Amino acid sequence: MARLQLIDPASATGPVKEILDGPLKGKHFNIFKGLANSESGLQAYLSLNKALENSAFSAKEKEAIALITGEKNSCDYCTAAHTAIGKGQGLSEEQTVKIRKAEPIGDDRIDAIVTFTARLIETRGFVDDQDIQQFKSAGFDDGAVVDLIVAYTLNVFTNTFNHVNDTQVDFPKVPELV
Repeated sequence: MARLQLIDPASATGPVKEILDGPLKGKHFNIFKGLANSESGLQAYLSLNKALENSAFSAKEKEAIALITGEKNSCDYCTAAHTAIGKGQGLSEEQTVKIRKAEPIGDDRIDAIVTFTARLIETRGFVDDQDIQQFKSAGFDDGAVVDLIVAYTLNVFTNTFNHVNDTQVDFPKVPELV
């Protein structure tokens, strides 16, 4: 059960209502109902998400970042949400599992993204020159390194929120990895 109040979009007021009825209209998932306790929490999510619209990554690639980050950070909510969203962006069930395990899926860009994101998490950002070079060898530049950090930050934000809130998963649950 959620530790924070879930704000019903129908009873929200002020700027929170504007956000829930505007950019998050039709996306009244438990995470957003919990974040709705704070206008700044909703704005932080929306700002990072909007910034990523112009990133080096496709929607499918951003889902790969979300999947490996959610898995590495043990966020059941995010792994379930991004498995469902990732499938909607063209990832197969098998690919979502492999991404969560940090295993190659046969797509050089996504494989490089997942490897670099996993290293970013494992080293808490203290990656080696070799990690950056390996990522760049898949065709990425310095801007993509920064974009990946932004995407990672967005996902750490939502992972941490879900841990603190104990957000109830309202997406199809995914199996534990073995």
